[in-house]
Amino acid sequence: MQDRQIIATKVALVTGAARRIGAEIAETLHTAGMNVVLHYHTSQQEAESLSAKLNKKRSDSAIFLQADLTQMTALNELVSQAAAKWGSLDVLVNNASEFYTTELSQVTVAEWDDLMSCNLKAPFFLSLAARPYLKMQKGCIVNIADIHGERPMRDYSIYCISKAGLMMVTKALAKELGPDVRVNAVSPGAIMWPEGENSLTEKVKQKIIERTALQRAGAANEIAKAVLYLVRDADYVTGQVLAVDGGRSLLI
Repeated sequence: MQDRQIIATKVALVTGAARRIGAEIAETLHTAGMNVVLHYHTSQQEAESLSAKLNKKRSDSAIFLQADLTQMTALNELVSQAAAKWGSLDVLVNNASEFYTTELSQVTVAEWDDLMSCNLKAPFFLSLAARPYLKMQKGCIVNIADIHGERPMRDYSIYCISKAGLMMVTKALAKELGPDVRVNAVSPGAIMWPEGENSLTEKVKQKIIERTALQRAGAANEIAKAVLYLVRDADYVTGQVLAVDGGRSLLI
């Protein structure tokens, strides 16, 4: 009970929080009692809507901030704005990510730079920007990785490389930032199917589910609950990558 009371005084910055898994993480941390800073890049309407929803539940408990995380000059400003609202920053969730195919016969340097900048460079330098605030609060960082950072997918090589790098960022920063700041990662499997140009056919989806030990796709709230565990309940856990994949990585 004491831990659940303490979390109500904390502030979390969640990147890519306007929709999908990021929105679920933000809402779960908010339900647990935290104030949340919803970062978005282009999804302003969704960020505004989620912020309004959370503030309706608990007044003055959520704000939304825009930033292009590929622009390094924006990172310090995002962190300082997030910390300024309630006077502290306790949790950083590096969720924002780009995902698209990069077939080797057509891959470009621009695609490499884009995926690496958003999925790897931004979380690393955003974590460094947040470090002074997190250190004061004995806070934590949670990175959202991917099981394919360990087992690559065909035609997604750069994405997989970027997520493999994020896993190493998790371990390296856990060693560098301890004992003041804990750093962990959640590594999703088949949680939310890709949208738009990267959407999968029903046949492909079924094939993925068949190669998952629990024989079903996961849900966004299952990732969010893992993040909440690492934030609230895992006081002696750092440098770990928690796979939440229904056993997919056992059979992949």
